[in-house]
Amino acid sequence: MPETPAPSRLNKRMAELGLCSRREADDWIAQGWVKVNGQVAEMGVKVLPSDRIEVDRKAQNQQQQQVTILLHKPMGYVSGQAEDGHEPAVVLINPRTHWREDPSRNRFSPPQLRGLAPAGRLDIDSVGLLVLTQDGRVARQLIGEDSGIEKEYLVRVSYGPVAQNSQAAFPREELARLRHGLSLDGQPLKPAKVDWQNPEQLRFVLTEGKKRQIRRMCEQVGLKVVGLKRIRIGNVVLGNLPVGQWRYLGPHERF
Repeated sequence: MPETPAPSRLNKRMAELGLCSRREADDWIAQGWVKVNGQVAEMGVKVLPSDRIEVDRKAQNQQQQQVTILLHKPMGYVSGQAEDGHEPAVVLINPRTHWREDPSRNRFSPPQLRGLAPAGRLDIDSVGLLVLTQDGRVARQLIGEDSGIEKEYLVRVSYGPVAQNSQAAFPREELARLRHGLSLDGQPLKPAKVDWQNPEQLRFVLTEGKKRQIRRMCEQVGLKVVGLKRIRIGNVVLGNLPVGQWRYLGPHERF
């Protein structure tokens, strides 16, 4: 006999369906904006895959007003909470730092800062593309357990005592290990794309984001990271966005 599917919590099921994040689902259920099989849902209710879930238009309208912001993070800012006297990147989101050439028709307003959180991290000494979002669907897509979205970095490196042309001195078999074969924290890393862009700079494309991953990978093969810049997340590129400035994710842009 076929196995009967196990029921799951409504908020988890809504997140799996891509309707919203679990936290958002809880808010909507509390507001009475979610129905299961035509009945207003109670908090904590469990559902089967066959159950019909409907969401009130008020929730959809609220969701449409949520913003996703792309910031060119400078050095010296942390991605998330303030730490060790360093400010979080979100302090850079204000009308003065909004990129003048932003094609979006969105206008900045203080409610856009409510619940605005980084979807992924960028180390304090790294620069480049940082995504901050109010939208749980975007956060899940970028940092959910099953996320496999590519993130691309340009990484300036030095190799031991070599004064210039690290590329010529760096062994090819070590480049192969960077691509696949290293472990961090006892876990094997997923395959990465790693290629030389010029004699001093590597291009990394990763589908995971462990803490200080690129720097730690490089350490294992004798490379020292001199500078690190993230230039792409999925289909969204940093482009001409100036350092310290931000723009909105456009309505037709998808990660």
